[in-house]
Amino acid sequence: MSQAPSVAYNLAGIAVLVLLLAVGAAYLLDGFTRASAPAQPSLADGNTIRQTISGRELTIPASWFRYGEPVHGGFTDQIDLRVMFAPQGAGKALPVDISLVPRSRARTSSTLLDAVYLHQFGDDTLAGVPGLVGKPLGMGQGYMGESVWYDALSPNPFVAKCAEPVEAGTPPRCLRTVYLGSGIAAVYAFDATILGSWRLFDAEMRRWLEPIGAWQNG
Repeated sequence: MSQAPSVAYNLAGIAVLVLLLAVGAAYLLDGFTRASAPAQPSLADGNTIRQTISGRELTIPASWFRYGEPVHGGFTDQIDLRVMFAPQGAGKALPVDISLVPRSRARTSSTLLDAVYLHQFGDDTLAGVPGLVGKPLGMGQGYMGESVWYDALSPNPFVAKCAEPVEAGTPPRCLRTVYLGSGIAAVYAFDATILGSWRLFDAEMRRWLEPIGAWQNG
């Protein structure tokens, strides 16, 4: 009869030990996950790689390359980067994917606004981004679920084309293409939540692209 409390006590002790081991394993797993996650790119990053595109040599921190694979210096016709959009007052930092390509391979978003998008606009106007006009594109032209947001008051307007997300619960994705000068074009891809800070967008991208030699008024 006296063994029953002892057995129960031992079982309780084992249960507590198992629980502590499980909690410890969870902390170790969380710590390992945080340690193995790639660090966000920073303007202070070093370990640079030199690549030449459109006759212009760029010096780019290795941590900025989008896909994380080993990158070698030399000549290339496309450079894929990821930077962070985090201007003062814009809330949390959000990633912006940048593809640098020769100008001959890209048309700017402002050019497409006049040459293509304006002819696809319907009568509806979208709301939600102060300072920008939002217009859905005609579904009959292959633009289902896409819209264009632009600054109607500027002679060189901010323009971005956005598409509804494939995955439910995620924000739309937007594209914006500009010429940087020296034969380079930049294609930006970003979450539509950044549109609310559109006035800061180009200045923030300049902070990243100027130090590596990509930004030059053209």
